[in-house]
Amino acid sequence: MATFEPIKTCLSAEVHHVVCSLGLTVLNSPGLDRVITVSGEICWEAITFSLCTLDAEKHDLDYIESVRSLGPVCKTAHLYLLSLSTQQFNNQYGLWFKWTNNRELFVEAFEAIRSVQPTAVSLSLMKLTACLERALGDVFLMIGNECPFLLRDLLASQELAAVFGQSVMNLLRVFLGSPRSLNLRNILWHGFAAPSEIPPMYTSMLLLLTAGLGQILKDFLARNNLSLLHRPYFQLTQLKELAVFPDINEEAIAAAKGIIEKSDFVMEIMLPYWNDALEAYKDQRYADCTILLLPQLEMGLRKHFTIVNNCPNRVLTAESTTLYTTFDEMLAKYLDNGVINRLPSTLGEPIMEVLWDLLNHQEGPRLRDHLSHGEIDLKLFPREMASHVVALAIILLHHCHKGANGIAMENECLRTIVCSTHSYCSRFHPVGRLKQQLRRCLESLQKWGEIPRPTLEQVSDRPGSDCLNPAAQTVHQCLMEGLVSALINRLKMVYGEDLNPFHYLLAEAQLHLVAKLLANRIGTLFCPRVVLEVVSLLRKITSQCLTVSEQIMHGAVSRHQQWLNKSLRSRQRQNYLRMLGSVQYLHHIFSLLTLLVTVELLNAQTMTDETSSEYHHHLKFLKLVLQYTENMVTYTSPDKNKWNESWDLTEKMLLKVKNFYNK
Repeated sequence: MATFEPIKTCLSAEVHHVVCSLGLTVLNSPGLDRVITVSGEICWEAITFSLCTLDAEKHDLDYIESVRSLGPVCKTAHLYLLSLSTQQFNNQYGLWFKWTNNRELFVEAFEAIRSVQPTAVSLSLMKLTACLERALGDVFLMIGNECPFLLRDLLASQELAAVFGQSVMNLLRVFLGSPRSLNLRNILWHGFAAPSEIPPMYTSMLLLLTAGLGQILKDFLARNNLSLLHRPYFQLTQLKELAVFPDINEEAIAAAKGIIEKSDFVMEIMLPYWNDALEAYKDQRYADCTILLLPQLEMGLRKHFTIVNNCPNRVLTAESTTLYTTFDEMLAKYLDNGVINRLPSTLGEPIMEVLWDLLNHQEGPRLRDHLSHGEIDLKLFPREMASHVVALAIILLHHCHKGANGIAMENECLRTIVCSTHSYCSRFHPVGRLKQQLRRCLESLQKWGEIPRPTLEQVSDRPGSDCLNPAAQTVHQCLMEGLVSALINRLKMVYGEDLNPFHYLLAEAQLHLVAKLLANRIGTLFCPRVVLEVVSLLRKITSQCLTVSEQIMHGAVSRHQQWLNKSLRSRQRQNYLRMLGSVQYLHHIFSLLTLLVTVELLNAQTMTDETSSEYHHHLKFLKLVLQYTENMVTYTSPDKNKWNESWDLTEKMLLKVKNFYNK
């Protein structure tokens, strides 16, 4: 295992030179009138004159010379803003920040440039760049269709050049848009820049440029008779599903502070971020806490990643020819050279699943992505999410602490937080989502016992309460018993437990068995495509089953009320009685289907060969079941009520399913 010298910067030599020194090399600064006019408008022509190009036709910039040339301009802008009070700044420029939909954030950034707090500039720049990206995306969508996901692609778009002018967009690219430039957004959001490492003059310059963009936009909107619409913020609706850790209180914060300086997870140069993040949590500034912590979780994992994979050079920022080592690569199964990544096994599956749930899964909060792209309302950032991130940080700090177990044993609060991950299963992986769907299906089917019915006296003289004759009912019963036996035998093969099919003939027993099976841990890390394809079909089947269950429940309650009110016509009464005659049978069928989906979920974990004929035959079978459930959604809908037809359809389905399993 390689030994490591204390790290003084996480910026590579070239990036450090560009960000921390290059813009300061030219000493002569232009006069203020070369930056802004007396009325406060940005002198775009004079500022963009400092841009240096390699190929003007291709808009290919010489980023190094542009940074050097723009340095004195940034210094002039910085000295000018330092001369203003907050009130003066707000009066002069507040109106021009309105287009960003977050004027207050830019006033906070103005106050940060004179702050003595080491993390103030970094925090403000992260918030400023995220908000600016979101606002530029809103402008893009006035004349374009699909907004680019990456900021560098957004800044290079023809749509924004049509609004602001190509030279203005080139200027923004120097600050934000390329690994060859200052690239301020990325080196901050990926955790590379240490506190006080980025010159405050770049924040000042971006403040004035953002105000200037507002000035240009006002004229553009007036000329073209357009209005700027802001997209709604992303809603963090997954808070209940993420509620797996104890809530972070002052005792937990104190425990975290006790291990920050001792954990190998934290770089010494990054300590101010950690301390200020915990203070922000105590001050109920939950967005600030999370924004400060997320890049440091990435940096801590990057450090750990380089140690366990013995690649110390990758803790630094990359040059323009090489990608950063980011969350995506650190949480992957293999390194870029095809070698197994050792970080997942070092962290353990539960911690990896927590990280994937928070950061990567498409149906999860994807917190870092949404925050860094300005898609979350910082003013309404939920305490629960900040608490989750702090708890995860404590777990990682503890995991990378040499004396961790001793500390955890002494501190009950810390021990509770750490132990809360031991049984964690993914909530947002497709497998986790399927398990949640199945649980909702169970809950719905278990409510069928509450379906109201007319009394026997009310229906005894009315025909139509039976949908099948006794002979047909016997056939159906035999088919269901055969299917239960086939499913239990299949379950024995994949589950390994000897189960007696006779015990699971009743719907209630089947639902109980499903609940028991879902309580077992199912691994989700690095699922092969064959598993994901099967799970996708199972999710569609389960969704249709839930729809049928809800339709029948709601329909039965509604019809019963109409029955009591005597508002049903003759034909409707007969249809209602046919529905009641189907309820018990359909309850059994859909309980059985829920068990089938659960068994197939377990069986999917054993699949590996997506090219085999057996696998494709299996997919074909699941699509057949899906088609049945889709038809049943139609047959049991309030406007169809095809109860007799649903029995016929069910008999054909049972026969096909039984034949498939018997093979």
